[in-house]
This record gives sequence, C-alpha cells and structure tokens, in this order.
Amino acid sequence: MSLAALKQIPLFAGLSEEDFQRLCEMSAEVKLPAGELLFEEGSPGSKAYVIESGQLEVLKASVGRDVLIAVRGPGEIIGEVALLDEAPRMASVKARADSVLLAIEKESLDELLKTSSTALNAMFRSVLMRLRDTQSVLQQSEKMAQLGTLTAGVAHELNNPAAAIQRGEQQLRQVLSQLLAAQSALETLKLTKEQKGKADELGAEAIRSAAAPPELDALARSDRAEEIEAWLASHQAQAAMASVGHLVDLGFTTKQLDDLAKIFDVQQFPAILTWVAAAYAAYSLLAEIGQGAKRISAIVKALKSYSYLDQAPIQAVDLKAGIEDTLLILANKLRSGISVSRDYAEDLPTIQGYGSELNQVWTNIIDNAIDAMGGKGEIKIRTRREGDWAVVEFEDNGPGIPAEIQSKVFDAFFTTKPPGKGTGLGLNISFNIVVHKHRGDLRVFSQPGKTRFEVWLPISS
Repeated sequence: MSLAALKQIPLFAGLSEEDFQRLCEMSAEVKLPAGELLFEEGSPGSKAYVIESGQLEVLKASVGRDVLIAVRGPGEIIGEVALLDEAPRMASVKARADSVLLAIEKESLDELLKTSSTALNAMFRSVLMRLRDTQSVLQQSEKMAQLGTLTAGVAHELNNPAAAIQRGEQQLRQVLSQLLAAQSALETLKLTKEQKGKADELGAEAIRSAAAPPELDALARSDRAEEIEAWLASHQAQAAMASVGHLVDLGFTTKQLDDLAKIFDVQQFPAILTWVAAAYAAYSLLAEIGQGAKRISAIVKALKSYSYLDQAPIQAVDLKAGIEDTLLILANKLRSGISVSRDYAEDLPTIQGYGSELNQVWTNIIDNAIDAMGGKGEIKIRTRREGDWAVVEFEDNGPGIPAEIQSKVFDAFFTTKPPGKGTGLGLNISFNIVVHKHRGDLRVFSQPGKTRFEVWLPISS
C-alpha cells in the first residue's frame, strides 16, 4: 500500500505530514503467508496492525471450537483492543490469504491517539463496532452451544428410561411365557376352595409387592436366598428353585413356607410358588416399564416448560417450577457428584416475566457452579420474599471468586476460564436478562468455600 493510500485510512487521515512520517519510521512491514497465525487468543498484545493487502480471519475459541468473528481486509486495523485495554488478546488472528501488514508499536499508537483527535475518533468507532460485532456473534454461538449441551444432556436422560422400557419389554415376553405355563400347570391341580382362596391371596400380594419392591442389601438378600434354597431342598420342592430370587423379593420367610406347606401338598406346593413368582416377575416388569414411561413424560414436560413453548413472551412465571425444570434438564451434569439442597419459600407468588430467559439465567449460574467445583460439591438453592421483591439464591462451596475480580464477573468477555472453555458472556447475558429486561438486580458474594449469587426480581411490574 502506498503512502498516499495509507493517508486515506480514517485512523491516519488527520495526521500532519511530520507525524505521519514519524509513524511510518516507527512501524514495520510484516508478511504473513496464508494459514499462518498472527497472534493467539490469550497472548499479550504489544502491537496493532494495519492490513496493507490480503485477508485475515478473527477467531474466538468457544466451547471447544473456533468461532469465526470476522474477516478483515486492506485498510482495516487489527489487534488494537488489547493495546488500548492493556489486556490479553481477545481472539486469535490468522491469514486467510497471503497478507502484508504494517505493525505499529503500542508507544506509537498511544502517541498517535494523543496528537490526533481524528485518529482518536476513528479508533473509538472502530473499537465500538468490533465489540458489538464480537458480542453479537458470540452470543449466538453461546446460545447454540448451550442448546447443544442441553440437548445432549436431555438425550442422555431420555436414553436411560427408553433403554429400560426396551429391556423390560424383551424380558416381559419371556416372563409372560413362564406365567402362562405356570397358570396352565396350576389349572391341572385339583385345588380345594380353601386352596384357591389362598392362591388368589398370594397372587394379589405378588401384584402389590411388584409396585414397591423391598430394599435389601446384597448380604441380606444372599442370606435369605440360602435359607429358602435349603428349605426347598429339605421339603422336596426343588422344582421351585428357579423362583428363589423372586421369593426373596416377595419377602418370603421359612416360617411362611412352613405355613403354606400345611395348605398345599407336595405336588401342589412347587407349582404354587412358581406361579406366584412368575406373576410377581411379570408385574415387576410392568411397573418398571411404567416408571420408564413416566420418566420420559416428565423429561418432555420439563423440556417444554423450560422453553415455554406455545406461550406468550411475558407470562406468570413460577420461579420454583422453572428452577426444578432447569435441574432436571441439567441432571446429567449434576449426577456425577453434585448434591443439591432446596429451601423454597411457600409465600413466593408468581412474577410477570420472560420464563424461558429466566431459565437461561438459572442454567448459566448452576452450570458455572458445577464448573467452579470441578463437578464435586454442593449447591444450595433458596427463595424468599423481600417486600415487593422475589429473591433467588444459588450458593456453592467451590473455591470462590477472588475479591479483586468480583466486580468484573458480569462484564462482557470477562472469564476466569482458559481460552476455549468460556466466552465470558454467560453471566453478562444473565445480568442483562435480570437487570435490563426484568428491572431486577443480580449480585454476587464470594469467599473461599462459599459463593452466592442473588437474583432480585420485582413481583409486580
């Protein structure tokens, strides 16, 4: 690029000939082949660059991938934000095509901005435009990344009950065959009226027990099974040995078996036990399938409620329900080692607000707490009413936020996470939703072992 062309760039347009010559003397030409990195996100910045020719890509690491923020061409300046803010590079830049740049040292840029109001105004407009563009692109990327994470979590949550239903259906086919065979064998026995009454009683008990199986530890179950096996062997009822596991679940004891042996003869007794066990197994599988279906229904209902599908933008929001929906959506991340305690105020009314966006706030705060604790710890959730305000608190026992940076946690692009792990927009988005959209307040209090976020929302608009 010629000197005449450089002078047409808004940043240099107001410079005197002397200042312009001095700037050129203090600058250096940089040649960057296609594909080569100019600087990396997170690295310290000491120079700004004016593109003389070629094209550069601006890339921001976000949730494990690079997001293309912009493509810069001849006449544009790049890398100036880190110099002005005296902060690490906010993004990485690499050449899309063979490029030639003019490198300007920080001292030269500072001197330029001091001596030229035109350059200062041009720089201000450039930086403002960059921040707006970057924030807009990253907010969309953040939403899509969060949607992907939530979708993966929900898919995992749905997979477990769906697999249980499929497994139960396959097992039920086999058990129904066994039940039909046991029923047929039972019908060939000449049972008295008393025996039929007892058999019906046992069958009804099997159905009731299937809905609420007993909780036995492995040792107690093993001991009970050995006792029943020994009893069956000593009473010539080996034909019922295959049913021992279900008899244990039914709570049978050797005394109950003694009582039944007085009612049924040696031929009838094994058939009765086999039939009762088969009935219990069949209804247990039906209960398992029913529980799986209920779980899927609950997840789908929570997902619909979480996103506030088919509802007006502003509606009566039940804060407790929204938090519970969020916890269900994040269940896959919480299950690994996070315990959650709840203390919901009973007198908290609904508020008028944007339900899906408030759920995004709960998601960001809880997700940050999970990351801060490394997936192991406790989250305490509390709600209360303070006059005309509804207050929601999220407290974790993670390492805490250093006092010197607590005032920055809601700033756009500020993050304590390494590049690629966070964009620094989650809490900024949450702040905008709470403060600007709901006229509320979002506060943070932190010390080692205790970090608390408070969300204040007006009850009446």
